[in-house]
Amino acid sequence: MGKAKKFPREQDDTELLSAPRNISTKRIFIAATRMNDGKTTTSLALFAALRTRTSKVGFIKPVGQRFIEVDGQQIDEDSVLLDAIFKVDVPIEAMSPISIHPTYTREFLDDPEEKNKIQIDCMCRAFDRAAYEKDYVIIEGTGHAGVGSVFDLSNAQVARRLNAKVIIVASGGIGRPVDEIALNQSLFQQAGVEVIGAIINKVLPDKMEDIQHYCGRALQRMGIPLLGCIPVEEQLGIPSLLQVASELDGQWLNARKANEHNRFERVIIGAMAAKGLVEFLEPGVLIITSGDREDIILSAIAAEGLAKERVIAGLVLTRNVMPHPKLIEMIQETQIPVIICDHESYHVASKINNMTVKTLPYDDDKISIIKRLITENVDLDLIQNAFGAQTESLPAMEI
Repeated sequence: MGKAKKFPREQDDTELLSAPRNISTKRIFIAATRMNDGKTTTSLALFAALRTRTSKVGFIKPVGQRFIEVDGQQIDEDSVLLDAIFKVDVPIEAMSPISIHPTYTREFLDDPEEKNKIQIDCMCRAFDRAAYEKDYVIIEGTGHAGVGSVFDLSNAQVARRLNAKVIIVASGGIGRPVDEIALNQSLFQQAGVEVIGAIINKVLPDKMEDIQHYCGRALQRMGIPLLGCIPVEEQLGIPSLLQVASELDGQWLNARKANEHNRFERVIIGAMAAKGLVEFLEPGVLIITSGDREDIILSAIAAEGLAKERVIAGLVLTRNVMPHPKLIEMIQETQIPVIICDHESYHVASKINNMTVKTLPYDDDKISIIKRLITENVDLDLIQNAFGAQTESLPAMEI
């Protein structure tokens, strides 16, 4: 068995850190102009792309707002995602030092001076561990440049404190994303942070050439290189049945284990007569209908029996109306995934249509797409060239 890797230990002295000790590792801060612009996707993909050039890549999300419990600690879900995919050579707690729980802001404002010293010290120590023996560290921000200002941990303040260079991610278009990038740039500039480039995400394929040209020109006038435009990839926005069940607070009635990670291509509301539904009985279709529409449920069961294979992606039964017990027995003889919830059909369709679909560790199909999109559409050389010569590493302390 190889020798266990040693990371910089937490200091025993009482002096609080106001900046990381590590001054050599290149740090790339990923910010976005608004929620769901693709910050986590970009962080994940850039991590993967840099891993093709060096194995020494770390990750940290200093401030997290959505967290899960890991070994008794609150860890940001994006840190858990990245570690699950890449087995990042960083202690998980160092990847997620600060979790913003519901009372965090109030507690900070009760004693801001002391609380700020403690949170900065926590973040800087975590960063030193995440950056230990790394060539690069990806730092994922939380929202736009100003998010977190109320407790002195805005993206601009964090990037400044960690001496990071920033990439801003915005969603497709020309006018709106450029305006939003300009607004965010001003906040980073005010904090003394360099923006080394922007990525325009979720670009419609037929608009790609125009957006590359005109966004590139607009950003050049602002002194920001356009690092790349990433096309919309429909599959990244399709949820799994497990995510649908969670979104609807639904319960599984059948075939969960074999199907929870499956996706669908279309959503159909089963409001018509069963005979009108026949043309929609296809493997990629998710049917929403009430549990008392026994004609529709029987049609799906019969179609699978005749075809001897999957005929629909699944059934979502609404209004918590359970089918007749005999019908449930028939369903359980099939491999049709069935979820039941208490919402009306149109409300279910609306919720599914408006879902924010996060990438999860088991989404192998999505992860391979994300890696490809960055590799093919983002100029990694431009990112690497933004750092130039590096300083010698400081000696790391051992535990």
